[in-house]
Amino acid sequence: MTYTLSTADHGCSPPQVDIPRHYNAADDLIGRNLTAGRGAKVAFIDDRGSHTYDDVARRANRCANALGALGIMREQRILMCVHDTIDFPSMFLGAIKAGVVPIATNTLLTQNDYEYMLTDSRARIAVVSAPLLPLFEPLLGRVATLERIVVAGADAGGNALATLMAAASDQFEAVATTCDDACFWLYSSGSTGSPKGTVHVHSSLIQTAELYGRGVLGIREDDKVFSAAKLFFAYGLGNGLTFPMSVGATAVLMAERPTPDSVFQRLREHQPTIFYGVPTLFAAMLASPAFPDRSELSLRACTSAGEALPEDIGKRWSEKVGVPIMDGIGSTEMLHIFLSNRPGDVHYGTTGLPVPGYRMRLVDDEGNVIEAPDVTGELQIAGPTAAMGYWNNRAKTRDTFQGPWTRSGDKYSRNKDGYYVYAGRTDDMLKISGIYVSPIEVEGCLIQHEAVLEAAVVGMEDESRLIKPKAFIVLKPGVRQTPELAEAIKQHVKSHLAPYKYPRWMEFVAELPKTATGKIQRFKLRALGNDR
Repeated sequence: MTYTLSTADHGCSPPQVDIPRHYNAADDLIGRNLTAGRGAKVAFIDDRGSHTYDDVARRANRCANALGALGIMREQRILMCVHDTIDFPSMFLGAIKAGVVPIATNTLLTQNDYEYMLTDSRARIAVVSAPLLPLFEPLLGRVATLERIVVAGADAGGNALATLMAAASDQFEAVATTCDDACFWLYSSGSTGSPKGTVHVHSSLIQTAELYGRGVLGIREDDKVFSAAKLFFAYGLGNGLTFPMSVGATAVLMAERPTPDSVFQRLREHQPTIFYGVPTLFAAMLASPAFPDRSELSLRACTSAGEALPEDIGKRWSEKVGVPIMDGIGSTEMLHIFLSNRPGDVHYGTTGLPVPGYRMRLVDDEGNVIEAPDVTGELQIAGPTAAMGYWNNRAKTRDTFQGPWTRSGDKYSRNKDGYYVYAGRTDDMLKISGIYVSPIEVEGCLIQHEAVLEAAVVGMEDESRLIKPKAFIVLKPGVRQTPELAEAIKQHVKSHLAPYKYPRWMEFVAELPKTATGKIQRFKLRALGNDR
């Protein structure tokens, strides 16, 4: 199984990854490493130890055979709620190799969320990490299509993944899938409402690896990577599985939730060369007194996605670590990053330039394409990794996927040098006195204040029912909230931004509501503000 990467002469056209019609994504990612003689090389390091590419191949084959023994047939779906351990790539790749469609789900959700996803997807089995089993057990019998729960990482008798794998052969011939077959699902993060099952095809994984992983990030065989973003997240799936496997690198997996201390431990212990984070985590790490000295680190590249990286955080990280953060934007619908800063060309305060292989356009409220610089419009993307659509949701599919163009729901402008500047979500943009105000711009100013750790800005109605900005602020540890501090923070914003942009109201909170991928759930803040 081979594919080719071709680039037009002189770079006039974007590179094209030509995938053969008969193609199985898991067979490619595993097989290329065995063919290259990397079977004995460490592919993944988790809390249990090291696992070679030969180990991954055998484990994936055992998972494929185990699914067959359970009666799961090609094109049927299984739901995965698995922590970042070797069990995730084993089952994910094993299912794909068998032509079964794995649905990777967020491990930090509620029982109601899982019931919704199981019902919506009609998955026949759920593969669940042992600590999450209490959330799923009551759903067996309650969700009509759910037949069995397989438990990863613990002794659960005949339902233990380890037991099923031990009874299965480590040899398996990949099912003859095509490049356009449904390969796996990811549910949208639900930052603006109910999650949607997003269906991706077999060709998309390697496209992201070639176009962003190699083309922008420059990942190499000798890299060791660590992603704080989890594998169930589109960003984390590329970071910690697709990209390293595409070149034969090594990935460090962490089952626990990322905190500054847990991340520092992995950075020191395993010495990764590439670190993938999110803005919230970078801010918390910079605020921690336990931050390692740069001499303790081996980083050569850092990336951020999930939410726009504030300029101040990027600059402080660069000064402290000596390695810039390459901020980019991707989406569940496009699978990974399609717009990014890149090595040697990092412009903080922007999201950089289109990733080779993708096209961008900005569209105004009337549907006209914006050509002028510094004019805000909705970002739309055309590229090879767009999802097939949303499962069982025709209206949303038609609204988001319009011919070759995918609507991002993000507002952007393009500066005079061609770099894209994030202005917030389409439904988060504020219009103050008839002028668009980006909550991201105000938040970036707020966190420059020495007392502020995190900030989120949403629109609230004043006594005249006009929309004005309200700020929810998390203070740095040890800082006491006072009316004087609130006023000082307001004055800080007034002195740096146009007067109409400052928050009219300010509320100090212990934490901001976020999805597991680090996106601030502004709709929850709007609801909270309206209740007060």
